[in-house]
Amino acid sequence: MSTYLLEIGTEELPADLAESVISQLELNVNNDLNSSHIKFSEIKVSTTPRRIALKIEGIAPFSEDNISERKGPPVDQAFHDGKPTKAAIGFAKRFNLSPEKLEIRETVKGSFVFAKSVEKGRPVESLLADHLPGWINKIQGRRFMRWGKGDFRFSRPIRWIVSLIDSEILPFRISGCDPEIQIGNLSRPHRLHGSKLEIKNAKTYFDQLQDVGVTVDRNSRLSCINDLVLNHEKNKKVKPDLTEPLLNELTDLVESPLLVTGNFDEAFLDLPPEVLSTVMKVHQRYIPLYKDNVDFDPLSLDSRNILLPSFLCISNGLSSAKENIILGNEKVLKARFSDAKFFIKSDLLITSASRINKLKDVTFAEGLGSLYDRVNRIEWLTKLLTSKLKFDQADIEKSLKVAHFSKHDLVSNMVDEFPELQGIVGSKYLLHEGEEKDVCLGVLEHYKPKGSADSLPSNNFGNAVSLAERFELLFSIFAKGERPSGSSDPYALRRAANGIFLILWKKDWKLNINEILNDSLTYWQQIFPSLPFDISSLSSELMEFFRQRIISLLEEKGIDFDIINAIAGNTTSTSKLLDYPTDVDFRSSLLMDMRKNNTLDLLQAVVTRASKLAAKSSISNDIIDPSTFVDKSLFEKGCESEMFNVLEKLKPLAINGDRVKYKLLADGLVSSAETLANFFDGEGSVMVMTDDINLRNNRLNLLTVLRNQSLKLADFSKLT
Repeated sequence: MSTYLLEIGTEELPADLAESVISQLELNVNNDLNSSHIKFSEIKVSTTPRRIALKIEGIAPFSEDNISERKGPPVDQAFHDGKPTKAAIGFAKRFNLSPEKLEIRETVKGSFVFAKSVEKGRPVESLLADHLPGWINKIQGRRFMRWGKGDFRFSRPIRWIVSLIDSEILPFRISGCDPEIQIGNLSRPHRLHGSKLEIKNAKTYFDQLQDVGVTVDRNSRLSCINDLVLNHEKNKKVKPDLTEPLLNELTDLVESPLLVTGNFDEAFLDLPPEVLSTVMKVHQRYIPLYKDNVDFDPLSLDSRNILLPSFLCISNGLSSAKENIILGNEKVLKARFSDAKFFIKSDLLITSASRINKLKDVTFAEGLGSLYDRVNRIEWLTKLLTSKLKFDQADIEKSLKVAHFSKHDLVSNMVDEFPELQGIVGSKYLLHEGEEKDVCLGVLEHYKPKGSADSLPSNNFGNAVSLAERFELLFSIFAKGERPSGSSDPYALRRAANGIFLILWKKDWKLNINEILNDSLTYWQQIFPSLPFDISSLSSELMEFFRQRIISLLEEKGIDFDIINAIAGNTTSTSKLLDYPTDVDFRSSLLMDMRKNNTLDLLQAVVTRASKLAAKSSISNDIIDPSTFVDKSLFEKGCESEMFNVLEKLKPLAINGDRVKYKLLADGLVSSAETLANFFDGEGSVMVMTDDINLRNNRLNLLTVLRNQSLKLADFSKLT
């Protein structure tokens, strides 16, 4: 068995390409090897900043024989008096066989002739050479480029390719390259270890590269970096801020990880911790060092009790050059910190209130005015939302203040240089000016949640403005006529809608989104007379968009799809769904608990049966009072009275449902399941579809009320 090696040597690859390349190559290579009937034991793909490596182990020298069989005509048509007929001769000829080579087999439909053809396996070298250009061409990513005079595109210019099967070069050609890429056994070591390296054998590739300063295996580099950082002065009270995204990025920036420690002037600790950590992590890819067991105040104006005046750096240099590496990194960091200090100092020369007027000079989106106009719309929505949520007057005023200052730092020098700090910088400036801490915290956190795993704003003011900002974005962009499509969502509208429901669900706020839609779109039509939208149709579009976001979030929570369909599917009107969307989250969790407790099946069987018969009734879905449409004088058996009594008992629980009533309604239906089942199958059961029209309608009305009461929980007919 052989080992094949492909190494694609490039200029430095973007760090965000590595993981994508690994999954793409593994999938494409695996598919092609299987389709070509090539046996192998393992595919291994890895990357460094300068190379993409593919290693296929345990390759057979030839692909497997391809054996195919075809059924032909019946034997009595294929042979006559033992001699082949024209049918047999023609059938055999199609497979390059003589009629004598046809096999006769018995089938359930009688005796037939079969043709068996064997295509001998091809040499693996030939098959690999055919597939290799396609494997390289299929690699996809952002910002692919051309170089030289050819039309071939790749993430970065390809400088060399190693193609070996064991120790033999396996040549192939990539079309569209000018100059043509040389394919052989010459690789390149770490930049500081020489210029060329002859790969002697595909099996020794990883060891050879390790000897010249390149850890090719990405997982090994990641583990090495993680261990270097976590074991750094582990006995001291230091907490390295090595996040998973930063760890992945560092892994894809170096070929041979070297940990160095640098320091910076303690005077820079007068800057906020977010400023220092953003410069270190985002702009320089350094690892900040936090003091251990420190209560972090998100509004802290300085870092003296939070950060150490030092950092860790993962370098790609040689250990002999550590001192120069440290000096270089410290010099760069000092310049970046000095810039940040200057920007903050210049920002503080003007007040946050006066900065708001500068928002008039920044366009939000074409046709939607400036950022100043957007802030006004957010303030209007904040006032509407806090009124609907029954905030007291003092909290409404604070929420409005948060909304008013929510975007002022977008025109600050600091955010212009460090966009990641929007909201954070604005809150610090307000606190510096003496604003109340809870207002500053609302400004800081109103961008939350950024995803389902993110936390919510800490106080009600931040949550209210977060809702207002998301509603404003959705209403404005939809009114403008733009929609998310497929993977394209430039305004992150899906994330905005998700954030609305995450806040409402986690805060347990009862907000009628239908009312918000009606009030807001009427106002939007007044302030945007030039935007040609119809309130009714736009409202319908937004309502359906919200439904899809609810379904998506419930899927993320692990709710079974049939339960999602029963609660938020097409049989539930979007209007009802958005009346109080907090109910959706609670009812889905309630039904999941019932399923886990094995009580849902009991109830489902009875209610589903009732729903099917109730479809024949003319009573509308909103009737939940049995006394209105059921005539007790027509009862013939005790099961009818028993069902009526159950429905009377459940009636108050099905009116204006809340969490307590939903739970009681579910418990009441479950505890009455046997009584309800007896209506159909007990000793004293009744025939619902009797010939007596009055009796039939009366019984159908009973079942319809049962269905309607259960619909307050879910459409049980959608459960599987």
